[in-house]
This record gives sequence, C-alpha cells and structure tokens, in this order.
Amino acid sequence: MKYQGYRFSVAPMMDWTDRHCRVFHRHLTRRARLYTEMLTTGAIIRGDRHRLLGFDGCEHPVALQLGGSDARDLATSAKIGEDFGYDEINLNVGCPSDRVNGRFGACLMAEPQLVAACVAAMKRAVKIPVTVKCRIGVDDQDPEAALDVLARGVAAAGADALIVHARKAWLNGLSPKENRDIPPLDYDRVYRLRRALPDLPIIINGGIASVAQAKHHLAHVDGVMLGRTAYQEPWRLLSVDPEIFGEPAPSATIKDVFAAMMPYIERELAKGTRLHSITRHFVGAFHAVPGARAFRRHLAENGVKPGAGAEVLRNAMALVDDRAVAAIAA
Repeated sequence: MKYQGYRFSVAPMMDWTDRHCRVFHRHLTRRARLYTEMLTTGAIIRGDRHRLLGFDGCEHPVALQLGGSDARDLATSAKIGEDFGYDEINLNVGCPSDRVNGRFGACLMAEPQLVAACVAAMKRAVKIPVTVKCRIGVDDQDPEAALDVLARGVAAAGADALIVHARKAWLNGLSPKENRDIPPLDYDRVYRLRRALPDLPIIINGGIASVAQAKHHLAHVDGVMLGRTAYQEPWRLLSVDPEIFGEPAPSATIKDVFAAMMPYIERELAKGTRLHSITRHFVGAFHAVPGARAFRRHLAENGVKPGAGAEVLRNAMALVDDRAVAAIAA
C-alpha cells in the first residue's frame, strides 16, 4: 500500500510560504503537508541556517524544498534539513523564476539523468522521504516523452513521490508570472503518468481552485497540491480535514484561527519579529466578506508601524462581519 502522507499539501511558493505562513496554514488544517519556500543549496551550506531553516514544531508534517543541481551539495543540504527536523526533502525541478540563477529549477527537466543522480545522492544521505517537484516539460519538449523519462529516472533512483505541476515551463518567451497561467494545463498527462507508474505516488498541482476540485483529482492520482488558492483564499483550507480526511477542522472560522494563533504571535513579537511579517499572510483571509477591505487596510496601515502589537490584528478582525465569516466556513 502506498504511503498516504501526500494526499493533500500546500505548495512551496517563493516569498509566500515562510514559517509564519506555514503556522497560519497549520491552524487551518492539521493534516495537510506543508512546504518551505525553495532554498538553494548555497544558501543552506553557507548562510544563516537557523534563520533560513528554523520552524515551529506545530508545522509538522513539513517538507524542505531545495534548489540545486550539484549532487554533493544537495546531499549535504538534505542532511542538514533532516537534522533540523524536516519530514521530507523535495528537489525543485519546476521553478521558472527569474530569481533562479544557475543550473536548477525547471531547466533541469532537460537533464533527467542529472536529476536522477541528485535524487540518488540525497537518498543515500538521509532516512526521511526524498521527493521531486517538476513540470510536464520545458520549452519544446514533448511532455509524453520528457515527463516519462524524468519520472522513471527518479523512481529508479529511489524517489518517494513525484509532484507534477500540470503545465510546461517556457523558459524562453514567458516571464515567471506568465508561466503560472499561460501554458495550458494538461491534467490528463499526469493521470496517464499515474497509470504508467502505479508504484510511485503521483501528486498533481497547478490551477486547482478549491477543495472540491482536489477531491475530483484524487480519483485519478495519489495526492493534490494546492498553491495560490491556498494562499490567496486561505479560508478554503478549513474544509481540507473534513472533506479530504474525514476529520474535524481545527477551528470553525478564520476568526477562531486567529484567536488560536495569538499565543504564537505574542511569542514572535516578544522575540522581535515585526507584526507585519506575520499578518502579511492574512490579507486573503476574508475574501469577499463584508469588512474584508477595512480589515486589509487596517493591517496595512497599522501592522507596519514600529512596535505594532497583536491588538492591531484584534482591531482589524472587529471590522469584519461575524455572520458572513460563519457563512463562508459553512
């Protein structure tokens, strides 16, 4: 029987899924697997590891996503991540960001043998699962052949799961932002991969806008990864545990989530963390609810002030209609 830990996860997103964001998401769902932003091997090996890799214990299960292409550096970084307590190491073979300078990210779709060698090195270095996140192809590649070769290579190298963003990445001609929307989605290609490799857990990602859509995909693949929707409309995550796992949600409403997060926020503020570093992840919490604009404005204007405390969030929450909040959670 396949490992079930990948049934639902929140995607790694640069500039978004930092440790404060992940704590927020964990208060919305106990069961979803969470991912860090992509961290390069160079940053981990030579940078401030505690600042880059530190996380709150409530985040488990949480995975560290790595960017790199040197097998030795990836193995070293994977071991560092394991020692920090991460539950999984994920290799990024899908990011088209213009901040990805060097031989890693989506460009590695063109080097499947190198990717397999990197996975093999990481597997030798750690005892926790090693996974890969990729696209269905890059630039002029044929997704039928390219994805098959990559998937079979990483499976042979011992990868524990493959997460597939069901779009090509066009490194020549499209910006990173355009790469998130313009290349057409091809979910059927991911479904075919799942049928071709029944022993490798396949997780689908890309353009999934609701938990209801996630449930549809789970009829065809082993897991679903939600990206921008989870960040921009986080209230949707409250339905993950009941709808995907058949378990109660951690809280009834987003306001309850914020109340539960107050001890964490107070601890972080006492350490010198600025309130805005945490509350910047809350802007979509009351999407389309009466008072949502006033909530965002209050946080934007007051959360950035020196010495801003948790009362800023409490006062912002008071601007949102309780009945409407309850309605979106229903």
